[in-house]
Amino acid sequence: MSDLSSLKLFATAPHPCSYIKGEEATTVFIDPEAEVDAELYSELSELGFRRSGGHLYRPHCVNCQACMSCRIPVNQFRPNRSQRRCAKRNQDLDICFIDDISSDEHYALYEHYINTRHRDGDMFPPTREQYNAFLSREWGVTRFIEYRSQGALVGVAVCDQLQTGLSAVYTFFDPEMTPRSLGVFAILVQIEQAKRMGLAYVYLGYWIRECRKMAYKTQYRPLQILTNKCWVQLK
Repeated sequence: MSDLSSLKLFATAPHPCSYIKGEEATTVFIDPEAEVDAELYSELSELGFRRSGGHLYRPHCVNCQACMSCRIPVNQFRPNRSQRRCAKRNQDLDICFIDDISSDEHYALYEHYINTRHRDGDMFPPTREQYNAFLSREWGVTRFIEYRSQGALVGVAVCDQLQTGLSAVYTFFDPEMTPRSLGVFAILVQIEQAKRMGLAYVYLGYWIRECRKMAYKTQYRPLQILTNKCWVQLK
């Protein structure tokens, strides 16, 4: 167990919330100079922290507590009808765990995904520097899952192996393959991988009840949310 009391926290200035119109957001993050390892990262994840590149952060808004960490208890998860259909549609894909996604092929897929799906987001326009910083390998825990169709790269999932589960960091895929629901499939693969590794959870980051973009997370049941420092099942 790490001594969390010695960690320094820094806070951003209030800024417009990206998810709820009219709200102001504040983010706290761990001192970038702190010595972080897999154990500390895992403990902070249990407290609602999330990784972006080499930074660990969580929302800390004065007037709003809408952002809640959520996770799937994988041994209790049962796919719904839509998720079972998604898994069946993608049975033909080749799935491979790889150590590096720095190739031109991987970046080209990411660039196409951001330019097509997220032109209104914080990651537009994409750059190679931003890509390397955001999806970097940190503290020896990051894994990359590659999806190919007849040899062609169609998707990549980035996840971190924590002590209690896998943390789904980011997924990008060929936007022309919408019927495959590759984002859903990537989560299903991580759930199965966590089971094989004897891990209890897949962490999905933050969920906001009022945010339509995050509504998909409630399709994975049961879903646990962190509230008042306790993980409870979402009703």
